[in-house]
Formats: sequence, structure tokens, C-alpha cells
Amino acid sequence: MNRQRVHTDPEYYSKMTDRFSPPSKFGKCLLRAFWVGGVICLLGQGIADGGAALFKLSSRDASSLASIVLVFITALLTGVGVFDKIGRYAGAGSFVPITGFANAMVSPALEYRREGLVLGLGAKLFTIAGPVLVYGVSASVIYGIIYALFVH
Repeated sequence: MNRQRVHTDPEYYSKMTDRFSPPSKFGKCLLRAFWVGGVICLLGQGIADGGAALFKLSSRDASSLASIVLVFITALLTGVGVFDKIGRYAGAGSFVPITGFANAMVSPALEYRREGLVLGLGAKLFTIAGPVLVYGVSASVIYGIIYALFVH
């Protein structure tokens, strides 16, 4: 390899990078992300439709049920180490839906599992989830007050 030529000849540089660079797996990764994300969304829609039909839930309540079930399933799969394999296979396709939120909450807490389920895993999970829960509860209280004062 001629070092001077690499720096001065763009065509030579391009040939060298093509020779030493691995082939891109962009298309394959894109298809994996698309179909896994689609299956997750299909599962969520199935849960929502099933909740509406079986439990006579409103559309809004059925959507909430689907979110809760997907978060639970993802947290469980993360806990047993399956969701990480799905994430490595599908990339962003597994993390873009609500499942990414659940995985982001549970994964860091798993590092403290050896300290016990309550004082290790449980405490760390609520340390991580705490700001999210505090914001959610605070926002819902403020929204409730505004709704009660101005809408009702």
C-alpha cells in the first residue's frame, strides 16, 4: 500500500476502502427492523382489539390495556434475557415501539439483581423509574386540576 497515494489519489483511496471495508448489511437490518416492529405493533393491536371485544372496553381503555401488556411482556422478556436477543436481531425495530421504554427501565436495574430481588432489583428499578413516575403523577394531577376548573 502506497501511503502517499492514499492521501493524494481519491480513486485509489476509494478502492482501498472498498477492499478493507465489510459489506453493508443495511438492507438486511432494515427488513429485520421492519418485520419485528410490525409484529410488535400487530401484537399490540391484537391485544387492544381483544380487550375491546372480550372485556367490552372503550377504544381508549383497550389501547391502555395494550400498552400495559406490552410493557409487562417486554419487562418480563428483558428479565429473562430474551429481549436482548430480539434487540440484537431487530435493532431499532424492537426499541421504537413502547417496548423500548420497558426495556430501558428494566435493563439497568438487572445489574443489581445479585443484591436481592427487593433491595437490589426492586430498589434500583424504582430509582430509575422514579423520575418517570413522579413526572407522570404530577402531570396527571395538574391536568386533572385544569380539567376540573375549566372544563367541568
